[in-house]
Amino acid sequence: MEPIASLVIVILVLAMIFMLMAIKVVPQGMEYTVERWGRYQRTLKPGLNIITPVFDRVGHKINMREQVMDVPSQEVITKDNAMIQVDGVVFFQVVQSAAAAYEVNNLDYAILNLTMTNIRTVMGSMDLDELLSRRDEINMRLLSVVDEATNPWGIKVTRIEIKDISPPKDLVESMGRQMKAERDKRAAVLQAEGVRQAAVLQAEGEKRAAILKAEGQKEAAFREAEARERLAQAEAEATRMVSEAIAGGNVQAINYFVAQKYVEALRDMASADNQKVMFLPIEATGVLGSLGGVAELAKEAMRPDKSGGDA
Repeated sequence: MEPIASLVIVILVLAMIFMLMAIKVVPQGMEYTVERWGRYQRTLKPGLNIITPVFDRVGHKINMREQVMDVPSQEVITKDNAMIQVDGVVFFQVVQSAAAAYEVNNLDYAILNLTMTNIRTVMGSMDLDELLSRRDEINMRLLSVVDEATNPWGIKVTRIEIKDISPPKDLVESMGRQMKAERDKRAAVLQAEGVRQAAVLQAEGEKRAAILKAEGQKEAAFREAEARERLAQAEAEATRMVSEAIAGGNVQAINYFVAQKYVEALRDMASADNQKVMFLPIEATGVLGSLGGVAELAKEAMRPDKSGGDA
C-alpha cells in the first residue's frame, strides 16, 4: 500500500473517531453537564448534541425525573419522652442539573441525611398523641424545612410522607387499655343519657295525659252545669206558668204537679234492676188522666189572646 493511501486511511479513521466523540445523544429525562479542562461549560439537553472532542467531556449525567427515596426506620424521642420507630419516603426532582452536579457531593446521601435529621427535630418537638393524630401537619413541616434546605442544590422536594410510627409494645398495650376505657365510658354515658331521656319523655307523656284529662273533666263539668242551669230555668218558667194558672183558678195546674211526680215515681220503679212486674193502683188512671188537663193547660198558656179571651 502506498504511504499516501495509508495516511488518508488514518486520517479518515481519526475523523470518524472525533465525530463519534463529538456526537452526544442525551435520552429523554436526562441532562449531561459538559466540562472543559475540568470546568463546567454548559448542559446538554435531551436529543442530539455536539461537543468539541478532546477539549470537552461529559461531566455528570443527571436524572431529571422525579425520584423516590426510602427513609430507613430510626428511633425518635418525643417531647413526652416516648421512644418510637419512624420511617418514611421522600419524593424529589432535580430542577437545576448543574447545581445538583457541582453544589453537593453524593446528592442522594445528602438528601437522606437531611430528611432523617429533620424528622428527629420535628417529631421530637411534639407529644406522642400529637404525632399519632397530626401526621399531615408533620409531613407539611418536614416538606417545608427539607425543601428550603435543598434549594441551593437545585433540588425540588415535592413530598415527604411518614409511612409508619411504631410506639413500644408496652405503650401500645397501654393505649389499647386507654381506648377501651374511653369507649366503655362513652357507652355508659350514652346508656345513662338514653335512660334519662326515656324517663323525661314518660314524665312529659303522663303530664300531658293528666292535663288533657283535667281539661276534659273541666269541660264536662261546665257543660253539666250549663245543662242544669237551663233545666232549672225551664222548671222555673214552668213553675211560673203553673203558678199563674193556679192564681187564675185553673185546677189543672195542680194536677200537673201531681201527675209529674207520679210519672217520675213510675219511671224509677220501672228502671229498677229487680223489677219484672209492676202493679198500678186504681187511682193511677185518674192521675194519668190529669195529663190531658196538663195539655189543655199548656195550650191555654201558649194562646196569644189569652188575656182577651178571659175578659
